[in-house]
Amino acid sequence: METVYTAEALATGSGRNGRARTTDGRIDLGLAVPQEMGGSGDGTNPEQLFAAGYAACFHSALQMVARQEKLALGDSSVGARVGIGGNGAGGFGLEVVLEVVVPDLDRATAQSLADKAHQVCPYSNATRGNIDVRVDVVED
Repeated sequence: METVYTAEALATGSGRNGRARTTDGRIDLGLAVPQEMGGSGDGTNPEQLFAAGYAACFHSALQMVARQEKLALGDSSVGARVGIGGNGAGGFGLEVVLEVVVPDLDRATAQSLADKAHQVCPYSNATRGNIDVRVDVVED
């Protein structure tokens, strides 16, 4: 791979109850364990950050695939739900559901584009074979 950009971030404090900051300072936020996992929920968490990054990256991949096929997406969007839980082996695992909204295209065409985007998206390629990722075309 020929690297064209590298993002850098540093986590400090108590991990999930600490702070995360990018080296350029554009992201600087407090972290907190979600209430569902026994924490205060008074900050963001790694799963939220992963969901935001995956949604944005997948949406860009979807737009790229649509341009290649000369299709207009209109007011499209991608939502990501990232779940965390025990993996049955003493550790933890993740699962992702991507919800793709393309109101200007029929469902079959939108699903075809979403499936193609799933093949080129860097997040999809990084997670493939490691975690369950489901890509659904939805109404909104």
